[in-house]
Amino acid sequence: MFKSIIGKKIGMIRTFSNLGESISVTVISAGPCIITNICTVSKNGYNAIQLGFDSKIKKIHKAQYGYFKKNNISPQRVLKEFKLDNNNINISNFNIGQEIKVDVFNINDYVKVRTCSKGKGYAGVIKRHNFSMQSVTHGQSDRTRARGSSGGQGPQKVLKGMKMAGHLGNKYVTIRGLQIVKIDSIHNVLFIKGSVPGNLNSILTISL
Repeated sequence: MFKSIIGKKIGMIRTFSNLGESISVTVISAGPCIITNICTVSKNGYNAIQLGFDSKIKKIHKAQYGYFKKNNISPQRVLKEFKLDNNNINISNFNIGQEIKVDVFNINDYVKVRTCSKGKGYAGVIKRHNFSMQSVTHGQSDRTRARGSSGGQGPQKVLKGMKMAGHLGNKYVTIRGLQIVKIDSIHNVLFIKGSVPGNLNSILTISL
């Protein structure tokens, strides 16, 4: 069965298990999503399903509007494509305009979540790579947060991949093995154990 959906991060709350254990969960407003396109091997060279999320859209390109109108679909703000690597899924069972809701998942399913992480700007090596600070035993120094030497007499150049200061965050991250602890099918909400990357209201994809 196709188990993928697009959602929006709402925030984090604390819930309790049947044994009374306190669990921190991330609340995600997931779906309902609409199938906006179906890719097949004969037509596109691969099998995939494109989902649309959030029909509250103000502006849209004329070509996009024509595509949605042709397929009798309300315009969607977010479009994401999910490749079907699982041979057990028969793509002929899906139709354009079909809805995908949170009930495709089950409680205790382990899913992977992909989204853009928080952008933290330009950061030094202590924050970016967890370097240790230099000694301040003999008074305050302007080198306490410096990374130290970047090379030696041998190569006489900075080697590729060396851990240095630079841009931190604001890149797509995939977290695997996150457990679904609760599903609210009425309000289309997923409760995932632990934290999920991204800011509040950031768009993310959830897949089995």
